[in-house]
Amino acid sequence: MTVVIKDDRFQPINLFEYEKLAKEHLSQMALDYYSSGAWDEITLRDNRAAFERIKLRPRVLVDVSDRNLTTSILGQPLQLPLLIAPMAFQCLAHPDGEVATALAAASAGVGMVLSTMATKSIEEVATACDKFPDSLQWFQLYIHKDRGLTRALVEKAYKAGYKALCLTVDAPVLGQRERDRRNEFALPLDLHLANLATISGLDISHEKGESGLFTYFAQQLNPAVTWDDLEWLQSLSPLPLVVKGILRGDDAVRSVEYGAKAIIVSNHGGRQLDGAIASLDALAEIVAAVDGKVEVLLDGGIRRGTDILKALALGAKAVLIGRPILWGLAVAGQVGVSHVISLLQDELNLGMALSGCAKLPDIDSSLLTLPRL
Repeated sequence: MTVVIKDDRFQPINLFEYEKLAKEHLSQMALDYYSSGAWDEITLRDNRAAFERIKLRPRVLVDVSDRNLTTSILGQPLQLPLLIAPMAFQCLAHPDGEVATALAAASAGVGMVLSTMATKSIEEVATACDKFPDSLQWFQLYIHKDRGLTRALVEKAYKAGYKALCLTVDAPVLGQRERDRRNEFALPLDLHLANLATISGLDISHEKGESGLFTYFAQQLNPAVTWDDLEWLQSLSPLPLVVKGILRGDDAVRSVEYGAKAIIVSNHGGRQLDGAIASLDALAEIVAAVDGKVEVLLDGGIRRGTDILKALALGAKAVLIGRPILWGLAVAGQVGVSHVISLLQDELNLGMALSGCAKLPDIDSSLLTLPRL
């Protein structure tokens, strides 16, 4: 795939080059919002470093002439074990925003999780993907103080055909992202919270000396949510519940006990509690704790196909990727997102071949050398 960009002398060939190129297409406020982490950004960096600490032990003399990257999540088929993580405000990167991302995901046969705080609506994204009726589309949810608002969002997602609710549980309050605070982050006047403004007129305000996003969270999201609220949430629709933001084995077990059908191991991309464990470092404990009762996915730090390979070897069924999708979107819209997905697919395909794995079930922990603690 060739990407048409402003400077045709340079074509990105990996996700790191997309990140470099995206800086030329984004405002400083948008770039900082997408790329920043909480406080000193220790967890943000460690999400990436965790993959670099783990080394591969490839098998040899295995017939890998015919490789198969397909899998399924909650019974839905995927062409490779990849979903696009929920990310807010994608129209900051490109006017087509979440619609472009969803179309790229559906056409590639990977999953898409639409954020509550999207700049394209639940219905608009779903309608754009009508020609892909079997695509995996989930809706990410925060439980608002206004239970009626939460109920309305769930009902809209169910009516539009989304296949699961993805509840983010690691943000009772918003982590302090100092770049956003310094920039006094606010949405441009021509953008709004598409899923919320149509229900209640909510939007991101601009408070002098503060991030508008922080103000929104403080006013609207409910820090009193507990495990008991999962039962209420599941009563609103027949959609399966996916819990995102688990970093401990005991919390994973409780998620299963309270009805979760899948768990996403995640630290919110290093954007919540700085100093929290890297997602990859939490994965093995959580896989062991749930003992096959639910599917476990990993979010955070994926930049190469071999990163996907390492996560699968530690027991993840699939991975979610965030920021690199935004870099592709900023550079070339839907085509850029499609190219980012294609690069990861090609790298995973090659990594499997060089590791002696013809299909995903061949990937196991024997391929890894884990760092000594």
